[in-house]
Amino acid sequence: MVAGIMRNRDTLKYVAAVILFGSNGVVASQIAMSSSAIVFTRTLIGALFLAVIFILSRARPTCWRNKRHFTFLLASGVAMGASWLFLFEAYAQVGVSVAILAYYCGPVIVMILAPIVFKERIALASVIGFLAVVVGMLCVNGQTLVQGQVSPGLIFAVLAAFTYAAMVILNKKAGSITGLENPMWQLIAAFVTVALFVLFKEGAAIHVPAGSWIPVLVLGLLNTGVGCYLYFSSIGGMRAQSVAILGYLEPLSALLFAAAFLGESLSPIQVVGAALILSGAVFGELLRLKGSADRRSGPTNRPCEADSC
Repeated sequence: MVAGIMRNRDTLKYVAAVILFGSNGVVASQIAMSSSAIVFTRTLIGALFLAVIFILSRARPTCWRNKRHFTFLLASGVAMGASWLFLFEAYAQVGVSVAILAYYCGPVIVMILAPIVFKERIALASVIGFLAVVVGMLCVNGQTLVQGQVSPGLIFAVLAAFTYAAMVILNKKAGSITGLENPMWQLIAAFVTVALFVLFKEGAAIHVPAGSWIPVLVLGLLNTGVGCYLYFSSIGGMRAQSVAILGYLEPLSALLFAAAFLGESLSPIQVVGAALILSGAVFGELLRLKGSADRRSGPTNRPCEADSC
């Protein structure tokens, strides 16, 4: 029972994180800076925020106890920084719709690799939910993709998808580093990666226009600092396939936020697609949980296991 409650709490934290991430586009639209400069400020502020919270909590670093896991975590941070750089550049070159559709091949890559990397069995509910999500994404953004051409921006979006998958897989392999410490090191590694890129591309000076300070702080503190803590402190306790399916709530929320705050309207086919994304994600997760509960409650001759008592 305790393990089940913890898994449900991890799922709620993960959903809250991806919804926060879904508002990134709305917040970033208010920042008059280059895409790489936006990523630089969000990783800097987010990393400082988590480091300060970690210090104030008087927690002690445990990453040194397992150097192999710490290496995986730092590599995951590098992948995250690269993924954000690719994604925000894709936004600038081909627009949000095409970039998001290509970027969210990332969870598909995670789902495909999960049986190989994590020895997870592919559940039928996950497959059905995943197919509904894919059809929904095609309904939402498929027309834009058909009309688009292969361009550097689309290539950046695909690279963002592969680095996203690397980020998730590497983070899950750093299972001994949990809690606040996990996203803190993750963001520090991401910041160093982005800082080196920005230093090479734009030089050492980063100028934040006066009217952009509030959205910069919101993007750095709330969407990145708090969002990454919720995200990376939850995925270690979730199955990779659940992470992949529920991750599609991010583009759905991004679409809804854009409609509500930026005045972007939804066509009837996009409404159908949004419904498929949400229902597919919920169906895949809830049916999997029901199957797990049925197996635990079935007749058995074994003593009651700790996680089901």
